Amino acid sequence: MKIFLDTADVGEIREGVAMGMVDGVTTNPTLVSRTGRPFKEVIEEICGIVSGPVSAEAVSMDTQGLIKEANELSSIASNVVVKIPMTVDGLKAVKACAEKGIKTNVTLVFQSLQGLLAAKAGASFVSPFVGRLDDLAGEGMDMVAELLTMLSNYNYSAEVIVASIRHPMHVVQSAMVGAHVVTIPFKVLNSLTKHPLTDRGIEAFLKDYEKIPKG
Repeated sequence: MKIFLDTADVGEIREGVAMGMVDGVTTNPTLVSRTGRPFKEVIEEICGIVSGPVSAEAVSMDTQGLIKEANELSSIASNVVVKIPMTVDGLKAVKACAEKGIKTNVTLVFQSLQGLLAAKAGASFVSPFVGRLDDLAGEGMDMVAELLTMLSNYNYSAEVIVASIRHPMHVVQSAMVGAHVVTIPFKVLNSLTKHPLTDRGIEAFLKDYEKIPKG
C-alpha cells in the first residue's frame, strides 16, 4: 500500500521523504492557504521534492472551467494529478482529461457507486472520504471495500486513495481491505511509528547499557 502525505507543508513533506514513507502528496485549497504562499509556487516546490503523484485541486464548478484548470495545473510538472470533484461536470472533465492524457483524482467520493462512475469516466485515482462519512455515523471502510470489489470486478485501472484519515486504525483497515493508497496528515504518519511498549523497551535497554562496565 502506498502512502501519500495530505499536506502542503514542504517541511512535513521533506521529513516524510527522509523517512522513506512518501510515495506521493495530496493537497487542497485549505491546505495550500495555510502556507500563506502562492498556489503555483507551492505545487512546484512539492513536485520538486516528491517524484510520485502530487494532487492539485481544480476549483471551477463547470466542465470547461475544470478542463482549463486541468491544462494549467498539469503544465506545472509532469507528476501533477488534477483533483476534480465528484459532480456531473466533474465527470465530463475527467473524461476530457483522460482523452488528453491528463491524470485526475476524483475527490469527495462518499459512496461506492460514485467511485465506480469516476473510474468509468477515466479517473486515474478515486478518493473516498472515510473520516467524514464516519463522522455522520456511516461506515467509511465498508464503502472502500465495496469500491475495491467493484473496480476489481471490471478491471478498472483507477487506484483507490483512502482519504479523510482520522487515526492509525483507518490506516490498518485500509491495508486490510487492500486499498492501493492512503493519504494521511503528517501527524498520523508520525503516530504510526509509536507504541508505548517500544518506548519502554528503549528506556530499559538504555538503562541496562549504563550498567555494562566500561573498558
